[in-house]
Amino acid sequence: MITSFLAKREEQLTEKLALHQTGEWGLLPANKIPTSTMKSVCGFCSTGCNLTIHLQGERVVHLTPTPSYPVNQGKACPKGLEALRVLQSDDRATHPLVKNGRGEQVPIGWEEAIQLFCNRFQSIQREHGKSSVAFLSSGQIPTEEMALLGCLAKMGMGILHGDGNTRQCMATSVVAYKESFGFDAPPYTYADFEESDLLVFVGANPCVAHPILWQRVLNNPHRPEILVVDPRTTETAMSATEHLALKPKSDLLLLYGIAAILLCRDAVDTEFIEKSTEGFAEFARFLGTLRLEVIEETTGISIDQLHRVTCKIAAAKRASFWWTMGVNQSYQGVRTAQAIINLALMTGNMGRPGTGANSITGQCNAMGSRLFSNTTNLFGHHDFGKKEHREKIATILGMPVEKIPTENSLAYDQILTGIEEGTIRGLWIIATNPSHSWIQSDRAKRLFAKLDFLVVQDMYHGTETAIQADLLLPAAAWGEKEGTFINSERRIGTIKRVARAPGEALADFSIFRLIAESWGCGEYFRRWTSPEAAFQLMKEASRGQPCDITGIEDYDHLDQCGGIQWPWTESDQRTNGNPDPERRLFEEGRFYHPSGKAKFLFAENTSMPELPCIDYPLLLLTGRGSVCQWHTETRTKKSSLLRGLSPKEPFVEMNPEDARRRSLVAGDQVLVTSRRGSIRLRCVVSANVQPGCVFIPMHDVQTNVLTLDHIDPYSRQPSYKDCAVQLIKAENAE
Repeated sequence: MITSFLAKREEQLTEKLALHQTGEWGLLPANKIPTSTMKSVCGFCSTGCNLTIHLQGERVVHLTPTPSYPVNQGKACPKGLEALRVLQSDDRATHPLVKNGRGEQVPIGWEEAIQLFCNRFQSIQREHGKSSVAFLSSGQIPTEEMALLGCLAKMGMGILHGDGNTRQCMATSVVAYKESFGFDAPPYTYADFEESDLLVFVGANPCVAHPILWQRVLNNPHRPEILVVDPRTTETAMSATEHLALKPKSDLLLLYGIAAILLCRDAVDTEFIEKSTEGFAEFARFLGTLRLEVIEETTGISIDQLHRVTCKIAAAKRASFWWTMGVNQSYQGVRTAQAIINLALMTGNMGRPGTGANSITGQCNAMGSRLFSNTTNLFGHHDFGKKEHREKIATILGMPVEKIPTENSLAYDQILTGIEEGTIRGLWIIATNPSHSWIQSDRAKRLFAKLDFLVVQDMYHGTETAIQADLLLPAAAWGEKEGTFINSERRIGTIKRVARAPGEALADFSIFRLIAESWGCGEYFRRWTSPEAAFQLMKEASRGQPCDITGIEDYDHLDQCGGIQWPWTESDQRTNGNPDPERRLFEEGRFYHPSGKAKFLFAENTSMPELPCIDYPLLLLTGRGSVCQWHTETRTKKSSLLRGLSPKEPFVEMNPEDARRRSLVAGDQVLVTSRRGSIRLRCVVSANVQPGCVFIPMHDVQTNVLTLDHIDPYSRQPSYKDCAVQLIKAENAE
C-alpha cells in the first residue's frame, strides 16, 4: 500500500509540476530568462506576503515579491527572499528514522514506519486509555493539513488531547477577542496602517518583527502620531513620536490609567458605547478607584506624560491600537489585550478606516490554526461542548457524531504536565521544536525523554526535538506542497508546490492519509483526497460562522482576488461579485455576542510571579533579535545571507549603569543565571535597556533555559518576558 502510494505521488508530481530540485535558488543567472511564474504566500511570518517564483523551463531560478498583491505591494523582507534557499540543507529529513537499541536513529521504509507509529500508539492507548496519547501541531503548516491532522487525531484515532504552538504566541489574543467580541475576530485590514492619524503600538516592534507592515506605516500620508508602549527603546520606539518607556509588565495599569483620564476628560464616544457595548458602567466605576499617583509609581510613567498621550488619543479622529508578543506573552496578557480593546471601544475607534484594536499574529498560519486545526476548538471554530456543533461537523465529515469528543482538549502546558504525571505516555509532534521554544526548555526536554514513544514529523532531522524522537517522519516543506495560509488581517492565500521534497519526504497531508489507512479509520477520510478537497470541507464547516468562507470557490478564486479576507459568504459572492481587496469587521457596530454588543472586561493588576531580589537582581526580557531571524532559526540558519545579517553570537543587552556596577564592558563574556539554569553570552552595553533589566533574543537555544514556567490563567499562554536573573563576568565564575 505504501509503495503504491509513493509511486502515485511521484506520478502526480511529474504530471503537475515536472520540477526538479536543482541549482541555486534566489539568484537569477544572466543567461537564464524565466519562462513561467507561480505565485505563493510566504511561509515565514503572519504578514502573508506574496512571492512570485520564476521558473526557467523545469527549474526554479528566482524569487521576487509580487507587485500587485494587496499585502506587500511588491516588497519582501530578507526571510521571504531566502524562502527557497533554506530548503537546500544537509540536514533535511529524507527518510523515516527509528531509534535502535543503542539510541541511534537509523533509516527504515515508510511501510515499516507507519506500522510502527500505529502499533506503538495503539498499544499505549490499550494499556493506559485513549487520553494517554497526545499531539502538538504547528502554525507553520497549511490550514488543510491542520484540518486533516485535527480530524484524524481527534475523531479517527481517538486522541483526546492536542494543541498547537500557536498557544505560545496567539492564545491570549484569541481569548481576549472571544470574550470581548464574542468570536476570535481581528477587526482590521492592513490599509488601516496607512489611514490612521494616530497609531499606538503596545509591546510590539513591527520595524523588526513585521517589517513589511512597518512599511505600510511609513506609507501613511497623514503624518500620524506614533505612540510606542515598551520597556525597551526598540527600533519602533526610536521612530515613534512618543515612547512610553514603562516598567516591565506594568502595561495593564498604564492602559487603565489612560482610560481613567479619558473618562475624566469626557473624551469618550457615548453614542457608540450605548449602541454597541455593554459593561461600561462597571468599567467606569472600576476606573474611578484608580489613583494616578499609584499608576505613576508602578509604571514609571509621569502623570504629565500620561495626560499628554491621553490628549493625543482623545484628539485623534482615527486611532488604531496594535499589539503583539509583549502583550500576549504575559501572565496577565488577556486582560492587558482587553484593556487595549476597551480603549478602542470607549473612544469609538472601531469598524472605521484607520481604527481598531488589532492583534498582529506571529506565525504564517496561526490564524488557520485558530479556526480549523480542531485542537482546542472544534473544526471551523465550533465548540466541542455543544451538541448542535458536534452534529453539524459530523454531518459535514460523514462520520458518527459519537466520534467527536464532547470536551475541549488539554492545553499545551497541561499536556506537558500530563507527561510529568505519567498520564500521557505517547506524543506526536508536527512541524514544531518545543525542546527549544517552550518555556523553561530543559524541563520540556526531560519530559520528552520520559515518554514511552515520541514521534516527530519535521522537514529537518537536526532540530533539538527531532534528535530526541523514537520515530522521525520526514516532511515536505513550504515550496514542496500546496494549501492555504490565513494571515493576521484574515486574508486566505494559497501556497504552491514548486519543487520536489528531497528523498522520500512527503507532504504532511500525505503522511496523515497514510496513517488514517494504517490505523483503520481511512473510511472516514475518503473525501480528503487533496488539500483542495479539504478546503471544500473547511468551507462547509465555516458555514453560518463569523468566519464563513462559503463564497470562496476554489484556489483559483483566491489567486484571482489576491487572497480573500474572511468572512466571504455565498450570499456575499452572489450579491457583490468578488470582494474588495481590503475589508474590516464591525463597520455597523455589531459584534458576535447574542446581544450584538462588545463587552468591557477588566481585572485588578497583579504583581509578577518572580520579582528581582538580592540573589537575582535583574529582570530578563526576551524578544526578536533581528529582522533576519525567525523563532528557533530552524530555517533561517540554513541561509548564509540571513546568518550574515544576524548577530554572530548570542548576546545579552544591559544598561551602562548595570554594566559599570559589575565592571563589565562591551564584548565581555558573562554568565546569566536564573533559578532554572545558567548560560554564557557576550555582553552588549546599551541604554536601550532600562537599568535593572537585561534583554536576550529568543532565537538561541540557550535562552529558554532561563525562562520561568508561568502562564496567563485565561489563555494558558506562557509569559516569556519576565523572570529574575543574575549576571556576572564569566571569568569570575570559573
